[in-house]
Amino acid sequence: MDYKGFDNSFGLDGKVAMVTGAAQGIGKAIAELYAAKGADLVLVDLKPDVKITESAIQKLGRKAVSVIADLTKSADIQNAVNTAISEFGRIDILANVAGVVFLDDAENISEEYWDTTMAVNLKAVFMLAQAVGRKMIEAGGGNIINMASQAGLVALDNHVAYCASKAGVISVTKTLAYEWGQYNINVNSISPTVILTELGKKAWAGEVGEAMKKLIPAGRFGYPEEVAAVALFLASDAAGLITGENIVIDGGYTIK
Repeated sequence: MDYKGFDNSFGLDGKVAMVTGAAQGIGKAIAELYAAKGADLVLVDLKPDVKITESAIQKLGRKAVSVIADLTKSADIQNAVNTAISEFGRIDILANVAGVVFLDDAENISEEYWDTTMAVNLKAVFMLAQAVGRKMIEAGGGNIINMASQAGLVALDNHVAYCASKAGVISVTKTLAYEWGQYNINVNSISPTVILTELGKKAWAGEVGEAMKKLIPAGRFGYPEEVAAVALFLASDAAGLITGENIVIDGGYTIK
């Protein structure tokens, strides 16, 4: 598609965005920033707390609908997509954020932990992108942002399943971008370092967190709104020539 310029306020007016993992953390931050920039939202999460995000977005004057879904189930994925099409007629942006992490060393991690990690972090990301991608192909374009991690680029202790799943997300992102560029669909991923969500604050409190920060040139962890800012840029028309990329937000952790 030819270049047509862009709204330099990075506005999303008139866009419909689906955000998974929208009940809390990074997903919630992305959903609320998208709404603040003019998008209407389809909010997907396994947790009923997603209704709280829905109410917050409606207070911003945007339309929002929430879908409680287990994204490891194809029926739930299709229901989320059908709900979006029924409510809004299209999906312009997909922010594929939902994920899990189970930590254990490589010699002891259970098959259950491995399978659940792959099902949520990799298979569900692809299956939802596939279902939404079909709608975007029909509509003539769209924008998909997958949440990967610095763990998809480097080895992290006790993260073998998580690292493998996030490396897979980066690979899927590149492949979808390669195949779907002809349909005016941009596909990119974001790879954050430790982000101080409620879960992140607990997992990286105390000595373990201080030791990790010493390995980050910037000397600190990130915040959900910093990831949301990159997700906004990638969703905007300003990023129209960026596809198949993995944007790293890690304070320099992976530059070594």
